[in-house]
Amino acid sequence: MTTATATATTRTGTTGSGDPVGDVRDWLADNWDPDLTVAEWWERLGLAGWSAPTLPLGAYGRGISRSDAVAVAKAIHEHGALGAPAGLGLLLAAPTIATHGTPEQVDRYVRDIVTGQKAWCQLFSEPGAGSDLAGLTTRAERDGDEWIVNGQKVWTSLGHMADLGMLIARTAPDAPKHQGITWMAIEMHQPGVEVRPLVEMTGHAMFNEVFLTDARVPHDAVIGDVNNGWAAANTTLQNERAGLGAGGGGGGVGVVPGTVAGQLERRVGDLVSPKAARQRPGAVVRQRGSMLRDLARGAGADTDPGIRQDLARLYTLDELGRLNAMRAKDVRAAGGDIAGMANISKLMMSDVVRLSRDLGLRILGPAGTLHAYTDAQRTALDEATGNPLLGLVTMQALYAQAPPIYGGTDQIQRNIIGERALGLPREPGHDRNVPFSELPKNG
Repeated sequence: MTTATATATTRTGTTGSGDPVGDVRDWLADNWDPDLTVAEWWERLGLAGWSAPTLPLGAYGRGISRSDAVAVAKAIHEHGALGAPAGLGLLLAAPTIATHGTPEQVDRYVRDIVTGQKAWCQLFSEPGAGSDLAGLTTRAERDGDEWIVNGQKVWTSLGHMADLGMLIARTAPDAPKHQGITWMAIEMHQPGVEVRPLVEMTGHAMFNEVFLTDARVPHDAVIGDVNNGWAAANTTLQNERAGLGAGGGGGGVGVVPGTVAGQLERRVGDLVSPKAARQRPGAVVRQRGSMLRDLARGAGADTDPGIRQDLARLYTLDELGRLNAMRAKDVRAAGGDIAGMANISKLMMSDVVRLSRDLGLRILGPAGTLHAYTDAQRTALDEATGNPLLGLVTMQALYAQAPPIYGGTDQIQRNIIGERALGLPREPGHDRNVPFSELPKNG
């Protein structure tokens, strides 16, 4: 399929044969070429609708279910081809813009996402507005055909690698706090946008804080209606929670989209793993369970009843996640929906990482207090302990505190499930109808 044909097919919409896996395998047989550049390959993949096949027809997708999309990613991976561009653009920005944006905005932004040309970050959380996201204070004021933005964002994943940001800012301070917010696409490479890394206790700096000082956003970069950005933000958050709970992956090895990473001109065949080393997309939890099982055997702890019980619990949680995904697919196919499933998936992910942390450290014993932060330290630690899995377990244990917080805390997920899925009454509060400017700070 040529690029022109792929573009026409995607924009006019096609459902294929009804067998997405068979369709993508046929397409790969005709189109995969390891001698292409990453940019050329991602253009083929994205314009044919295979980068983000869950997106609607006519929005660079194929309108298939999330579980079918996981099967498609697996087929791409098994073929030995590079998977879709990773990152928040594909996971969050594209579905939000496809839902709330105009056709012109879909062409402007989503095309560059599915073809890997631009990387995105999420500018939602603030130092005073985390769990209460609607309490944000970053301001955007209209100036002709532009908005001038001032404020601070925090916990911005991969902000240092992003070309654009999903920004929510307060555009009507005298409206109630949920009604005066606007969702907009902001260029990260401009004066007035400063990105500072936040070093975690793991030694890495995946997160950043972002300072916005008279940064500018064109009015035509507003997604959805002005002052109705809470609706678009909820679409972003729902996709975030569903994506975090679902896991998944692609065939690439650390391939980052966008202009900053410098990957686009590399030969695509150099960035896929050998067939024997490939991991099935969605197998992160199973791999973690296998690693901990092997670790327990090596330490002689696999006969401990408590450890065996928790290994079985880890496997069970993985199976529940898989079965929930199948259940949700069947309900959607019948035209229904399972209220709160994205939130349940997010909570299950938190349970998995906590269980993995506790189980790994129990198996390691006192050695679990050792951790390496540099390559030299890792080499020395491996030589001293003779256990190359130790660093993986301690890294996992240190990172385990993050998932129950990012993407909406566990407490927020439970509130949403209680109110929206179970029909329990809302928590008491007067802030939904009071102008934001009249609320106490963080009110």
